[in-house]
Amino acid sequence: MDRFGLDESLKGEIRERVFGAGFMKLVQSVRRGGSTFRISLRPVSIGGREMYQAESFEGGQTKVKNLDAKAAADGLEEILDQPGARDLHLMTATGDLHVRVTRKGHAMASRSAPMNRDAKVLPHDREKNLPLSRFDSSALLKATGIADASGAVRASMRGKYDQVNEFLKVVAETVPEKCDGTFTVVDCGCGKAYLTLAMRQFLSEALGYADVKVIGVDRREDVVESARRAAEALDVSGSAQFVASDLAAYDAGRVDMVVSLHACDTATDEALAKAVEWKAKYVLSAPCCQHELQRTLSDSGAFAGLMRQSILRERLCDILTDSFRAQIMRIVGYRTQVSEFVSSEATARNIMLKCVWGVKGAQPGPVSEYLALRDYWHVVPWLETRLGDRFAKLLERYE
Repeated sequence: MDRFGLDESLKGEIRERVFGAGFMKLVQSVRRGGSTFRISLRPVSIGGREMYQAESFEGGQTKVKNLDAKAAADGLEEILDQPGARDLHLMTATGDLHVRVTRKGHAMASRSAPMNRDAKVLPHDREKNLPLSRFDSSALLKATGIADASGAVRASMRGKYDQVNEFLKVVAETVPEKCDGTFTVVDCGCGKAYLTLAMRQFLSEALGYADVKVIGVDRREDVVESARRAAEALDVSGSAQFVASDLAAYDAGRVDMVVSLHACDTATDEALAKAVEWKAKYVLSAPCCQHELQRTLSDSGAFAGLMRQSILRERLCDILTDSFRAQIMRIVGYRTQVSEFVSSEATARNIMLKCVWGVKGAQPGPVSEYLALRDYWHVVPWLETRLGDRFAKLLERYE
């Protein structure tokens, strides 16, 4: 038997649980040279036929396959024979099985206490409840390249499909149920306009907004041109406009909502600042990479050991940057919530800042908390600098 292999009795137990009654899900994570390869298997019902869905995630790419029983059995054998250190978690209606294989090849199995869970297999067409399934999105998905010519979501685009769906869920939770006048949305750093075009159609066709105007802004002329072609293919150029411009130089005028999905580094701060200046009532922002604070944070002091490790430094700066952003938006008058908007398997950048205008700004509590955090780390967040005198006046009575 291979040093990392499982003994036959344990393999037999796993096979019996997977293909027996009450199987819910199997997930295995394999550690490979500092990265993780994750694969899962679960039962699904497709067109009334019992099948299995395998989903793998590696290097930021998600692949999904639907398998019959024979293909699923072959796939399970590949999972069981994976080499290297790994964790396997198997869930059934009657209990769980967890197997951990260490770097030295030792396999340790543990079993939960007996359970009595509902293991009902949901139809795979449950996706009808997703935002992109609340209207006819087939042409949209094809025009943006999320789906292939047959209308099936591309395996390589499954993560983007999930991101857009989850973002639209937050949109539906945030904006009013009805809007009779013009509702204008600016997508800052729109890229290829997956989200921009989806929002236009979702607000109009799913939520029933009478007049929706979306504006996508991106500095890259090539992706803006791609977005324009997609809008033309959908015949929505009149209500979906795309501008090749640096966001700092662009002025949208009156805006109801500002969104940004993975705008890099201080581009997220620029989007938040523009939302404040345009007096947008709703702001939804999912930040991306954040380097500005990493360059200014001191390596000395009590956190020197932490700051020496690049991955820990990066994560700390991510948390601090988003904390500062949330506090600043609260101080200027937005009710602000920070949450995860999509599974980390779809994207590691899954933090969402949801801001709704309508609270009293410059209240003593939020301001004092912000100043205490800022002064403790001896930094001035870029967003504070960007807002300039507008924000300084809100702080001056407390500094």
